[in-house]
Amino acid sequence: MSVLRIDQLTKNYGAIRAVDHLSLTVEAGNIYGILGPNGSGKTTTLGMILGITHPDSGSFSWFDSPDPHSARRRIGALLETPNFYPYLNAVDNLKIVAAIKGRGEEAIEEHLRLVRLHERRHSKFKTYSLGMKQRLAIAGALVGDPDVLIFDEPTNGLDPEGIAEVRETLMKIAARGKTVIMASHILDEVEKICSHVAIIKRGKLLATGTVGAILSNNVTVEIGAADIQALKRLIQEEEELHFVSESGDRLILDAEAGFSAERINEVAFKQGIILTHLSVKQRSLESEFLEITRQN
Repeated sequence: MSVLRIDQLTKNYGAIRAVDHLSLTVEAGNIYGILGPNGSGKTTTLGMILGITHPDSGSFSWFDSPDPHSARRRIGALLETPNFYPYLNAVDNLKIVAAIKGRGEEAIEEHLRLVRLHERRHSKFKTYSLGMKQRLAIAGALVGDPDVLIFDEPTNGLDPEGIAEVRETLMKIAARGKTVIMASHILDEVEKICSHVAIIKRGKLLATGTVGAILSNNVTVEIGAADIQALKRLIQEEEELHFVSESGDRLILDAEAGFSAERINEVAFKQGIILTHLSVKQRSLESEFLEITRQN
């Protein structure tokens, strides 16, 4: 089931095209990452699908419903820096959120447990760390039990501990069957959290699919030897290895999935080449992202 369909969505700010004929679909249960550098149109896209700003052309629909207003009651969102009353505690702040949304307060304790703030629920907001403030904002987005949660750069500005805490919270939310849409420029976070990803640049969609599909099955191989010329000749004879670059006494190669480091070591030894270095690394989303954005 599709929870969100975006069709040719476009937004201009004067001569600047922030979003350029963007089309994508988010299925129920996805942890969907919208990935792109700062200024790529991520926040503008989220603003349009939440009704905060209006597109110049194109359309979108939530839950295949023609009524965006009723659909928005099924959506929770966090787009900006958490902003609560500093002298109120977590419970009282969430009661205000519930009142604004016209929802009951019965699940507030549960939400605070989910974001690991229950023990600090009676502490004033001003005493919270940045990570705790962000997690309280996530709890606020959960008020009303929405089907979809939207977060814009949820780990931005946090220290490593805060990032890990927010990441864990988002994954717990998704494990409850919620659909999570997360905009981020942090490649590592998208790779660790998301099941699906859309890569955008200058408002244009460059690639979309499961993280596994966007990630190449190929691996990067670093191989070295004292006789680098002999090693180059050996590599030319191996169909599964493709030269990428050279760095000192090492070659950087691209290899197809299933590459056998043990076999290449044996072949080199039989030809009198003693390898001084051999490592195999799965290509990361970062390398894929850089390759996709360079091509566009």
